[in-house]
Amino acid sequence: MGRGETETYITVPSFFKCPISLDVMRSPVSLCTGVTYDRPSIQRWLDGGNNTCPATMQILRTKDLVPNLTLQRLIKAWSDSVGRYAAASPPPPDQTIEEVNESLKRLSLEKDDTIRLEILSRIVRFVKDSDANKAILSARKDLVPMLVDVIAGGTRTTTTKIKLVILAIKILDGITKGGSEEDRKRLSNLMLANGGDCLTAILLAIQRGNVESKIESVRVLEVISSLDTQSKLLIAKRDEILTEVIKSISTASDPSLIEACLSFLIMIAKSKRVRSKLISAKTITKIKDILLTEEITSVAVTEKSLKLLETLSSKRDGRSEICGGDGGRCVEGIVRKLLKVSTTATEHAVTILWCLCYLFRGDKRVVETVERGNGVTKLLVVIQSNCSPMVRQMAKNLIKVLKVKPSASDLVAYETKTTHIMPF
Repeated sequence: MGRGETETYITVPSFFKCPISLDVMRSPVSLCTGVTYDRPSIQRWLDGGNNTCPATMQILRTKDLVPNLTLQRLIKAWSDSVGRYAAASPPPPDQTIEEVNESLKRLSLEKDDTIRLEILSRIVRFVKDSDANKAILSARKDLVPMLVDVIAGGTRTTTTKIKLVILAIKILDGITKGGSEEDRKRLSNLMLANGGDCLTAILLAIQRGNVESKIESVRVLEVISSLDTQSKLLIAKRDEILTEVIKSISTASDPSLIEACLSFLIMIAKSKRVRSKLISAKTITKIKDILLTEEITSVAVTEKSLKLLETLSSKRDGRSEICGGDGGRCVEGIVRKLLKVSTTATEHAVTILWCLCYLFRGDKRVVETVERGNGVTKLLVVIQSNCSPMVRQMAKNLIKVLKVKPSASDLVAYETKTTHIMPF
């Protein structure tokens, strides 16, 4: 390939390339997640029995492929302007397992960061190519230590070092999805055993990477923190990490990034000591904004927002923040989501209200807010819904507390002897 051809290939706009094949798309189609792929590539993915979006890993509500005609016109116009040979530039050739093994051997010995970048880029392409390739690399016991070494060496803020860290994190994220508990434990021990260098490098990747890099970094943090309580506390001690993650829980952020951040926070919030830290960091305010937004929020984001809020409501200062912050607007947001999103979201919402109004009856303003939001009617519907028996019982208990004026027969119908249900 000549010099001019190489430059043309490098300057291909990234959004013209299929996330799967990394080639310029000829027939761009979009999934229900909004991500666009080349039709042959995504069709092979779906035909292979997959039911997720390859880029976001969200479960697909439908597998319909919608032609992205606007993007197709843009690609055609660009192709015509630079010459058809640019759009038809050949993709990098598929790598064999032998070539990947040789690349990994070179990575362990190479000191030149530019060459290491090239090696990691090849491995990234290999990982993205198929699930089989991910399984091959996951089985290698020497790969994770090598990648951890790359990440630990990325605490210096040079551009090349950060690029190395981002690529290493991308590979780790790819090979740890669905990994065994033993694999996650091994990764966690390695990442936390070097005096915090890996956490510092991951923080830099979150601060300086693009949205995709941020998502991958946060997912790796979630894996690391899943080991035990100590791992959660070690990560939570890094105030800058929590600040960056909580900052990303914003209605202006990418939904996939919000979802990844919420999953990580739910994981570390399993430690009671971490919950207090999250409450002090105003996490509840961020969740309130998500619950009150008029924009369409993904089901997963709403479910995880309520799940995290349920966890934080187990602490007295958490309940105080939910009840008193901004005139009870957080409670208003919770009531809004009852029966509006999914069964899972409704169950989390009922549990939170049950804690606030029934189990810890401390603030009458909460009861008033629930009543104003038509909460009684919604709770009556919950009792007749397919929610779990425990949640339906909580709804009955809530109706007793709220200022409802049913007939005597209604009160008999909702009578219950169960008063000691603990969701935590």
